[in-house]
Amino acid sequence: MGLNFKLSILLFTIAVNTHAQKELFPSLNIGDPAPSLQVGEWIKGRPIQRFEKGHIYVVELWATWCGPCIAAMPHLSSLARQYKGKVTILGIDVMEKKNTSMKKVKAFVDSMGYRMDYHVAAEDSNFMVAGWLDASGEQGIPKSFVVNAEGRLAWIGHPTELGEVLRKIVKDNWDIKEELTNRNFNRYLKRLDEEAGETLKSYTGNAYKEDYIGKPDSALLVISDFLKKEPKLKYAPIIAFYTFSALLKTNPLKAYEYGKVVLVTPTYEEPPFYFIWGAIQWYSDKVNLPPEIYKLGADSYQARINAYPDVSPNFYYKMADFYWRGNDKSKAIDAAQKAIEKLKNEKNFSATHMARFESRLQQYKNK
Repeated sequence: MGLNFKLSILLFTIAVNTHAQKELFPSLNIGDPAPSLQVGEWIKGRPIQRFEKGHIYVVELWATWCGPCIAAMPHLSSLARQYKGKVTILGIDVMEKKNTSMKKVKAFVDSMGYRMDYHVAAEDSNFMVAGWLDASGEQGIPKSFVVNAEGRLAWIGHPTELGEVLRKIVKDNWDIKEELTNRNFNRYLKRLDEEAGETLKSYTGNAYKEDYIGKPDSALLVISDFLKKEPKLKYAPIIAFYTFSALLKTNPLKAYEYGKVVLVTPTYEEPPFYFIWGAIQWYSDKVNLPPEIYKLGADSYQARINAYPDVSPNFYYKMADFYWRGNDKSKAIDAAQKAIEKLKNEKNFSATHMARFESRLQQYKNK
């Protein structure tokens, strides 16, 4: 083996290990002093220049195009009112599209009214993304950062999880060292899950060809090997998707039992509701699936709605279809009616859209 080749291997190994270390131990983590606030303009509420000691802050990064961000706003508003005087919530608009003007952002905030009942600002540079989101190794929004009374980061996560977190922090019953340990382990688990996903891609087959079935038995064996190394991967989102998909093709009843556990088992993030209904939709016209599987798919939609109630009418429409295929006529009718009610509450809804929803409801009632 030549010297240059050995050197290349060594440099590659160092690079990979360095990347892994950065993923596991980002430059900004739980327990660190909170970075400063740098915003371009305050849109709502009294401007906050700095974090005052003795007070708790939530810095929530959002954007007007981000559906989950908008869905979380009523919850954040409720928390702001509940902990008024003790906790200040700051919604910082970041990562906007280039054609979204400040005028549009302000109009959006105004339109939210009572549903966005906390301080709101917009950044004028990339500081909040680079100094908060990227530095903490997080990806995507919405993302909430809790700054405790000592000015240190106490928690980082999805805003829907803030209720229990704030309750403990306000009562001074929050173990910041334990949270750091949990977060580092979750990042480790996420990295393993993503690496497993890269390996498992080659076993799925091509859904657009006759080879759509892939190699599910082999995929399950590979997954078993991953779980021997780290058992806590069993219900992690990516492993869960490939496990559930393979079982749909080989043993749907086992897929049903496994999927029920997935829906109530968070790992490094919330249960992967979307992977359950997504896999069922993908294979519904390719594999003969029993009614139980479609009921599970409907349950996955309901679990998502329970977590984030502000969903589009299509959620209920698709849920109704799954209940129908699961031979549950009454729940199919109920979900179809909710889809219509949701659609009626939307501004400028399409008449064609409404006609399709009403036709489907009538179809369920007539059969």
